Amino acid sequence: MKRIIAFVLVVLVSFGIMGYFTPGLLNETKLGLDLKGGVEILYEAHPITEGGTVTKETLKQTALSLEKRANKSGVAEPEVTTEGNNRIRLKIAVSTGTTDKERDEAIQKIRDLMKKPAELTFRSAAGCADGSYCTTELLGSDFKEGAAKVEFDNLNRPLVRIEVKDKQLLADVSSKLVRKNLAIYLDEDLISDPEVQQPLTDGTAVISGQRTRADAQNLADIINLGSLPLKITEKYTQSVGATLGKQSLHDTLFAGGLASVLILLFMLVLYRIPGLVASICLIVFVWVLLGIFYLMGATLTLPGIAAFVLGIGIAVDSNIITAERIKDELRSGKTITSSLRAGAKNSFRTIIDAHITTIIAGFVLYFMGHGVVKSFALVLLWSIVINVVTNVFLPRYLLSLLIKSGYFNKPKFYSVKESEISAL
Repeated sequence: MKRIIAFVLVVLVSFGIMGYFTPGLLNETKLGLDLKGGVEILYEAHPITEGGTVTKETLKQTALSLEKRANKSGVAEPEVTTEGNNRIRLKIAVSTGTTDKERDEAIQKIRDLMKKPAELTFRSAAGCADGSYCTTELLGSDFKEGAAKVEFDNLNRPLVRIEVKDKQLLADVSSKLVRKNLAIYLDEDLISDPEVQQPLTDGTAVISGQRTRADAQNLADIINLGSLPLKITEKYTQSVGATLGKQSLHDTLFAGGLASVLILLFMLVLYRIPGLVASICLIVFVWVLLGIFYLMGATLTLPGIAAFVLGIGIAVDSNIITAERIKDELRSGKTITSSLRAGAKNSFRTIIDAHITTIIAGFVLYFMGHGVVKSFALVLLWSIVINVVTNVFLPRYLLSLLIKSGYFNKPKFYSVKESEISAL
């Protein structure tokens, strides 16, 4: 009886925790633009100046600039990724509560904003009545591409060394600003405002005052970003309306719910006690996978849901393999306890072998794929990990509680007829 009580307590506590956290979990889960509505834009980067090149680093920094601009525009969590040698993909999900007209206006605003290259300026307070930095002294284009580098002084303190194209221009600006601040702005954000210590006549300047190497590297990246000779052009645009995204989400949830109910009924009818345990474990599996997504701050997309459903199928297979192995052992004439032990042992190797091959495929998809392919692979990999815990070890524990209680020791509870059992 104690084991029955333990089984019931485990189930009730598990379902209680899920019931308490599920509403918040569902409300906080982030949805991709294919479920929420939004826009996906593919950009191609080109050097502005003749003879310039687009490198991996410049492409990455340009993508970072696009992400910062999108964040400032008020859109919710844009996704910006680089592809190949010269392409950047921007995804922006727009709330389904927004009308299509408002969504289209917001998207057009973003598209117009993204086309402008990042504007790096060096400003002084000369001639500014209110003491602000209103006078532009240097532009990002005045600096050599990738010239900002992190170095260290004699006391191992980080600093940033930059180099300009025109030595005389830097000399003139620095000479009139000795003992005054020269502020660095990216668009309208103040990045740093170092003081000019002396005239700079050799075409280089050193910016000190950064506390850590990371701070110095961030400043160098921003300066390099502002001086990048890159322009971007739209190569592909796909817009998903708010209504279409909402309908996709509704249809997906309905199909997933219906499939889940049919699976649970199938397990209960065909496998009985193992089917009941499997149904409980499948519900736990789905909830834990959603919880992992929430903790990761991941965005759920249609490909992600497809991998989610595939993970449920893999979890069902794990339970079916175990249940069938237990039935085989019972048919051979073993006791219920021995059948559970042998069936679990024999099924474990088969399940793990299948999982390893799937994990290998998932890693290949993740590291070689882009965009939706990575989203699919990530969900698939996590579903495999969680499946091992919730649908391999947890069912064994729950079944052992029921079997050791002594109330479920008849073969019929495991969908095995007396006539099917062979004499030892």
